[in-house]
Amino acid sequence: MASSSQIPVKVHNEGGQKRVLVTKELPGDRWLQVLTSAGCRVEVCTHPDTILSNSTIKQLIGDKCHGVIGQLTEDWGDELFGALKKAGGSAYSNYAVGYNNVDVAAATRHGIPVGNTPGVLTETTAELALALTFSAARRVVEADKFMRGGQYKGWLPNLFVGNLLQNKTVGVVGAGRIGTAYARMMAEGHKMDIVYYDPYPNKFLEDYVAKYGKLLESVGERAITCTRLETVEEVLKQADVVSLHCNLDAKTKHLMNKERLNMMKKDAILVNAARGPVIDEVALVNHLKANPEFRVGLDVFEDEPAMKPGLADCDNAVIVPHIASASLWTRAGMATLAACNVAARLHGQPVWNKPDVLPFVDGPFESIPKASPSIVNAKDLSL
Repeated sequence: MASSSQIPVKVHNEGGQKRVLVTKELPGDRWLQVLTSAGCRVEVCTHPDTILSNSTIKQLIGDKCHGVIGQLTEDWGDELFGALKKAGGSAYSNYAVGYNNVDVAAATRHGIPVGNTPGVLTETTAELALALTFSAARRVVEADKFMRGGQYKGWLPNLFVGNLLQNKTVGVVGAGRIGTAYARMMAEGHKMDIVYYDPYPNKFLEDYVAKYGKLLESVGERAITCTRLETVEEVLKQADVVSLHCNLDAKTKHLMNKERLNMMKKDAILVNAARGPVIDEVALVNHLKANPEFRVGLDVFEDEPAMKPGLADCDNAVIVPHIASASLWTRAGMATLAACNVAARLHGQPVWNKPDVLPFVDGPFESIPKASPSIVNAKDLSL
């Protein structure tokens, strides 16, 4: 029943009737309480490899496994879903809101629901995008390296002069929940005008900024504006900062290529906390080298975890290892949502089908809804 003895696991609730595999240790303990209280034997893989191979995951699944919580770095396709189905599995949840690593059609063919963890990453991801923006604008990483290297000999007028963003224009590509939260932070905190591109108008954001603009006018300040532009290219040409918050698909892969990078202002800032392949990373490296006043903040990479040659050598790039959701509240909340997705499906409970998932992650444990917070193929499986 258990996984291969050659692969280290930590077992919780050893006598549980439903075996659930968790491929990495997760933050918090609410998620574990969800599973154990649902009668699950929980096996958490403690293998030292950062990214588990399909072979390792299949060994962990073994010949009897009812559900899995997996990671966005794993390749969940026909091979793994076939192994899970053969082992009696009926539930899988990605420990992420995105599921580019999951072949949902394959899961559906095997009759396995696929969960994800939306609704708890919005503000956390937007804050990280904001942190990247200002780290790039004020050259924080360069200055930190300078200090740690013992190079600081005294104050100088031109030492690490960066960009003031107050009253400038911020461009948002993809005005969904995260893009909207980022835009609001830049508008409220720094009185920046907003230009955005999205296939659909964001009336909430436009109305919000209009009301905030009237408030500024009432105290004698300039009213800020929010404008939806017809093309990405218009956003790139007008904005002092461009933050990417779009999904990854055939249309957005290499959205930021050589031609579009050249449309941006020479001293602009580009931020990506969305998906790595949205940027042509080779073109970006060349652009950074040719335009030293241009700056970028990256949380994700085209061939993650690898970076394209030369990127790490660019002082005008701020680079962090995919930590946009890495606040304790968010990561623990994601774990709880993933656990609820699996536990509810193992007991035939319904899908939540509501955008507000906070009842699962906040409040008393006893008040957690008996439902799966988010199943992406629920309709196809008639759940």
